[in-house]
Amino acid sequence: MFTGAGISTESGIPDFRGPDGVWRRVDPSEFTLERYLSDVTTRRAAWRRRTRSGALTAAPNRGHEAVVRLWRSGRMVGCVTQNIDGLHAAAGLPSEALVEMHGNARTTTCLECGASLPTIQVAARVETGEDDPPCERCGGVLKVDVVYFGEMLPAGAVARAFEWSARADAVLAVGSTLGVYPAASLPLDVVRAGHPMVIVNRGPTDLDHLATVIVDGSSGDVLPELVDRITD
Repeated sequence: MFTGAGISTESGIPDFRGPDGVWRRVDPSEFTLERYLSDVTTRRAAWRRRTRSGALTAAPNRGHEAVVRLWRSGRMVGCVTQNIDGLHAAAGLPSEALVEMHGNARTTTCLECGASLPTIQVAARVETGEDDPPCERCGGVLKVDVVYFGEMLPAGAVARAFEWSARADAVLAVGSTLGVYPAASLPLDVVRAGHPMVIVNRGPTDLDHLATVIVDGSSGDVLPELVDRITD
């Protein structure tokens, strides 16, 4: 299973490249690590967006729940997601079945002392007037545990994701344009090994020409029935 932002739009979280996507409203350069560390204005804007987006309190939808059912059926090697919203875990998918390639925005780390805490606690401080809340232990810069532009993907997550793609005998790609690399190379590797790929997405993807089956629709509508058929 490979998932992107489209699986979470029904939970109220916008995607990045769609008609109302994040990149149509925010300059991607705002998400470089260098800028975040050097520019207090960038950090303030990042915390405002994080606090006001609703993503920290969003709930899983029927698509996330269907992924959990597929895992419990024993028919899924694992789920690799590009998403940072934590909704797969919130739906009940265990850590051994999940690789979050780009991190998880629900936790925050101090870049100085390494202290870790729930992001919702930092958001509460922002709401009470701390526009760039420092670490309460050492005063260092706090950053949500997501991969910014200019950062390396977590090596352990990447290794496990590619191990899963090597073991898979098919790939179900959901809610992704399949255009962001190296993540998109995972379903591509499964196809190159001679196995089928099923794509569930609203609109075209970059790998449609390699798909065995394409279902144009929302994951919340499509996945529950699809999982029923796979596990029946």
